[in-house]
Amino acid sequence: MAESTIFEISSPGRVGVKYPKCDVPEYELPKTLVRKQLPMPEVSELDVIRHFTRLSKMNYSIDSGFYPLGSCTMKYNPKINEVTARLPGFALTHPLQPVDTIQGNLALMFELQDWLLEISGFSGITLQPAAGAHGEYVGVMIIRAYHDDRGEKNRRKMLIPDSAHGTNPASSAMSGFEVVPVATDKNGNVDIESLKSVCDENVAGLMLTNPNTLGLFEQNILEVIHIVHDAGGLVYGDGANLNALLGIVRPGDLGIDIMHFNLHKTFSTPHGGGGPGSGPVGVSKHLIDFLPSPIVGIIEEASEDFPPYYGFVEPKKSIGRIKSFNGHFGMMVRAYTFISMYGKEGIRKIAEGAVLNANYLMALVQDKYKVAIKRPCMHEFVLEGHWSTAPDIHALDIAKRLMDYNFHPPTNYFPLIVPEALMIEPTETESKETLENFADALLKIADEAKNEPQLLKEAPHNTPVGRLDEVKAAKDLVLCCWIPDNLN
Repeated sequence: MAESTIFEISSPGRVGVKYPKCDVPEYELPKTLVRKQLPMPEVSELDVIRHFTRLSKMNYSIDSGFYPLGSCTMKYNPKINEVTARLPGFALTHPLQPVDTIQGNLALMFELQDWLLEISGFSGITLQPAAGAHGEYVGVMIIRAYHDDRGEKNRRKMLIPDSAHGTNPASSAMSGFEVVPVATDKNGNVDIESLKSVCDENVAGLMLTNPNTLGLFEQNILEVIHIVHDAGGLVYGDGANLNALLGIVRPGDLGIDIMHFNLHKTFSTPHGGGGPGSGPVGVSKHLIDFLPSPIVGIIEEASEDFPPYYGFVEPKKSIGRIKSFNGHFGMMVRAYTFISMYGKEGIRKIAEGAVLNANYLMALVQDKYKVAIKRPCMHEFVLEGHWSTAPDIHALDIAKRLMDYNFHPPTNYFPLIVPEALMIEPTETESKETLENFADALLKIADEAKNEPQLLKEAPHNTPVGRLDEVKAAKDLVLCCWIPDNLN
C-alpha cells in the first residue's frame, strides 16, 4: 500500500470531501465548453493525506538538506518571508484594482526599486521580468532598441564569453543577434586579445557574468568594459552571481550598462520547481527611457498631511510591456523582507559569508580533486570530477554517489570549458559543520572511485528510485499522467 498510486488505492464510494451546496444559480454550459469528464480517484481524506505526505518526504528541498548547486544560489528561504507575503493586504489584493486602493503594494515596489538601485549602482529599474532568463531577454531587447534609436541597426553582434550561462546566447539569438564567442584565458578571465579581435563597428554589446561561472572575479573587468565601450557597444551584466558582490562592488559603478537581478537567488525568494522566479533589470541613466512599461513612480510628492501618492509612469521610448500585470508581486514582498532583515550593514555580510564558505570548502577538498583554476574563488568554485587512477569514473558518477550521503549533487558538466566539471556553491547560509560533512563525503567518494569504482557506477543506492536513464527520458517524453485502464 505504501508504494501505491492515488488511483490504485481508489475504491468506489469512498468520499474524502463533501462539497457545500451551490450558492449561485446553476447554469448549463454550452456543449462546446464542456470537457470530457476525467476519471477521479475515490479515496478518503486520510488516504489523500498519507499519500501526499509520503511523496513530500521523497522530495529533496533546501529545508531538508544542503544544495551545493553552482551559480544557482540555493540558499535558505527564511520563513519570515512567507509570513509577510501572506499578509492579507498583500495576498488578497488584485493587480487590476484601482491604484488608490493598492498604495501599500506600490509603496513596497517603489522602495524595493530604490534598494536594488542602491545595491547595484544603476539609475533605473523594472520589476516586471518573471525570472533571470526573462530579465536577460529584456536587457538584450533594450540594447537592441538603444542602437536602433541611434540609427545603428548594423550593430547585431553580441559577444559572449565561452564560460557564460547558456541563457546568454539563447536570449541574444531570440532577439535577432549574431552570437560571437570570446575565449577565456589561463587565469579564468576574458581573454583580452580575443575580445579585441571581435570588437568592431557591428558590436552591440558584451554579456558578462562577474564573478564568472568559474567562480572568479574578472581581474581585468575595467579594461574589458572600456574595450567594448570604445567600440560603441554596451555591457550587459548577468546578475546570477551577485550574491558574491553585495555591499562590496556595485556593477553600475564599474561601468556595466545593464544587469538583471535574480530575486530567487540573491534575495532568498523561492527557487526550484519551476518558480515563480523574479528577474528585475537595472540600467544606467542613458537606458532609462527604454525600460519596459509601466514602472512604479511617485505621482504626487509627500506633503505635511499626506504620504506620497504612487502610480505608474511610462518611459519615453519603452520596449513595451513584457509581463502580465507588473511581475511576480509575491516574490517582491519576500525580497523586500529579506533586505529589510539584513539592513545596509548586513547586506555586505551575505557576500562575505558566501565567499568565505566557498574558499573554505575548496580548501578542504583540493588535495583530492583538481580545481579548474587555482585562484581564490568568490561564491563558488569548479572541480574536475575525474582521475587518471580511476579512468571509468565521471562527474555524473560522483554526483549520483553524493545522493547516497544525503546531499544534493552540484551542477554537472558546466561550465563547458572544464572537463567533467563539478560546480559547487555553498552560499552564506550553510554552517561550518555542514561544509565539513559535505567535504568528508566528497573525500570518501574520491577514495571509493579508486578502490570501489562499481559503487559509484551503480549509485545512487539509497534513494526511492535508482539511476534513471536521462537520455531516454529526454528523447521519450511522457507529458501526461498515468491512469489505470480500469478507471478509463
